[in-house]
Amino acid sequence: MISLPTFGWVLAGVLLARIGWLTRPLNDRISRVSFNFGLPLMLFAGAAGVDYSELGSATFLLAGVLATLAVTLASWAYSRWRGHALAERGIFVQGAFRSNLAIMGLALCIAAYGERGAQLGALAVAVMTSLYNVLAVLVLNRTLGGNSSLLAALGGMLRNPLLIGIAAGVALSLSGLPLPDLVEPASLWLGALFLPLMLVCIGGAMRLSELRLSGPLAWEATVWRLCIAPLISVALALALGVRDEALGVLFLLVAAPAAAASYIMVVAARGNGVLAANIVVLTTLLSAFTLTLGLFVLSLLSLVGNPGG
Repeated sequence: MISLPTFGWVLAGVLLARIGWLTRPLNDRISRVSFNFGLPLMLFAGAAGVDYSELGSATFLLAGVLATLAVTLASWAYSRWRGHALAERGIFVQGAFRSNLAIMGLALCIAAYGERGAQLGALAVAVMTSLYNVLAVLVLNRTLGGNSSLLAALGGMLRNPLLIGIAAGVALSLSGLPLPDLVEPASLWLGALFLPLMLVCIGGAMRLSELRLSGPLAWEATVWRLCIAPLISVALALALGVRDEALGVLFLLVAAPAAAASYIMVVAARGNGVLAANIVVLTTLLSAFTLTLGLFVLSLLSLVGNPGG
């Protein structure tokens, strides 16, 4: 079961926080070090080791972009049809389209496809994270009256350590300069160290006590994030001819739980933070089952290569 190790680390974080061994300040410090240092280095090493002339990932990336746009528009239309309040619509839509690409998604890609999963996943993280940030600003400004600008969002992307690491790795690979033999094993070492730490921190930051406050809207957003968004994404990818490992990686990325960044942006826009937090918690808890089922079905249909093989 490919998802078991990934969600096992999240559960470990929940338990460590519950018994008081993983305090909020310690959790925040570990997250900062991992996000600003460990994961960027891992993504740099992975991106630097890719032969982009043989990767053939343009269609794969196009499918990810089109799927994100399609899910955003479809969830907005659904929210209007359901009559959700405008202030809640933006939170719902962001919860529907924004998955935890860089941590949960990437960890699942590596667990399923190893180095190849890391290479494909790193490219998708760079492209789709940038799109997520732009769409989040547009949606939340429209529904919550926020004052964030697209220029500020673009500036934030240029300072994002993960995107910097990926961009530097791609530039080094395309430069034609010889790569040290250490690059490939370094990517694996860093992933083995920092991805589990970040997964533990995700679990440690979850507040399960607030789940009792979850209303119907949080559950609707959860269904969209874990079921409808992956279905739309896989259908588009298949229509574009994406198959095998590329399709498996795309599925794991778009079927990952809601990103914690969605909660942070809602709070910054003075929106309903409890609703946003509950979407993150619910999708994280339930995605262990939906991801496993989805990948199993796609494997039975021989559409996603040999995950875990």
